[in-house]
Amino acid sequence: MNKENLKKFKRVFEAQKRSLLFSDQIVREDFSVNTDDRFDELDQATTDIEQSMRMRLRNRETLYIKKLEEALARIEEGTFGDCDECGEDIELRRLEARPTTTLCISCKEDQERKEILTAAGRKSKSMGDSFSRKFA
Repeated sequence: MNKENLKKFKRVFEAQKRSLLFSDQIVREDFSVNTDDRFDELDQATTDIEQSMRMRLRNRETLYIKKLEEALARIEEGTFGDCDECGEDIELRRLEARPTTTLCISCKEDQERKEILTAAGRKSKSMGDSFSRKFA
């Protein structure tokens, strides 16, 4: 991958990370629950659902920040754009569509076929690989 494309991806990753970290400060303020919002059971249920949705969103953002940091590390190491499985270059179009990817399209398709055929395909991906392996 040429240096200009690497710089472009680095700028995109850093901007996304700054944006997510800034929104983290705003979301933390949203997690506080006003006691006036808990008048009756319906208000309580609504507040609980809203809190749950905010927490799920935060978890997803946290996982994405981790992927951004890993992609930035790969740029520094000089391995960004290399497939983790086969070592071949990941097509620029695929990286533009999914910048944090670590697999070329061929290896990703193989991975998805294996997931369909195994119990691993039924595991939650939002928990991450290490979490899934601990409790499998």
